[in-house]
Amino acid sequence: MKKYDALYIFVGIAKDDALNACLEKALAEVTRVGGNVLATESLGKRTFSRPMGKKESGVYVKVRLELDPAKIDELVNRYRLVEEVFRVQILAVDERREAKIAAERQVRAERQAKREAAAAPAAATEA
Repeated sequence: MKKYDALYIFVGIAKDDALNACLEKALAEVTRVGGNVLATESLGKRTFSRPMGKKESGVYVKVRLELDPAKIDELVNRYRLVEEVFRVQILAVDERREAKIAAERQVRAERQAKREAAAAPAAATEA
């Protein structure tokens, strides 16, 4: 099983209830081919830079999933049959890059904590 980031575009959705129903239907396809959904994040409605298929805007949803690499083509082919999914893009997650980004976030958080700790006594003496 390998981790992937999938970006879904849903068009013609006016309400959050409809988005949730479409997203559940799309994520059901992932579990149908033997994958696991790890996280979802709605990026909101965005206007396309140019109209695609007479559509002007869509709701973007980012999903992190775990799936066997051999099943990616099958999943993409299944999405061609799902009318609610306008576009889908699936990219493999680079584990080394993710680990490096997490380490950099940790270092930044430690630096910020040190700055706040150094600034706290100075603020207390001024007050």
